[in-house]
Amino acid sequence: MTDQELKDLVAGLAISQAKTDAQMAKTDAQMAKTDAKIEKIAKMVGGISNNQGDITEEYFINSLKDKLTLGEIKFDFLVKNFKAEKGRKILAEYDILLVNGKSVAIIEVKYKVHPKDLDKLPAKIASIRNLPQYDGYEVYAGLAGFFVPDEVIEKAKEKGYFILQRKGDVIVTYTQHLRAA
Repeated sequence: MTDQELKDLVAGLAISQAKTDAQMAKTDAQMAKTDAKIEKIAKMVGGISNNQGDITEEYFINSLKDKLTLGEIKFDFLVKNFKAEKGRKILAEYDILLVNGKSVAIIEVKYKVHPKDLDKLPAKIASIRNLPQYDGYEVYAGLAGFFVPDEVIEKAKEKGYFILQRKGDVIVTYTQHLRAA
């Protein structure tokens, strides 16, 4: 290879590299735009999921607060979104607790209940047993959801857990200020 051929080859490589660098810069810019769109969609989907969870929790809280019973067990009060804390550290969180003088019921609320949700209950039970205010209490645990597959209901029965599922047309109507439009 001659000196001129070598110089031409190096010049060609430099031009090719410049084109590749320009294309890479365009690709990086496009990927940054795509990443931003994906992040925006992820926030939207997360917001939808949070909204579904909030709606589900509100439904079960409203359904339970006026009739504080599970089966034959009567409770004195309902606690929503209870956090067991030690200092600044959150040890456990509970969607709903029903409490009376000798029993506490843990209710974990899901929009759609999955079999793996049952597997999380033993840790919730263990953590509530470690709280001094519930020392010696009978602990009951279960899941509440808008959709609960039959297999979850069967597994819950086997493990001694309860299931709360919506049914029927339970609504509250506020009409005291109703007037014709």
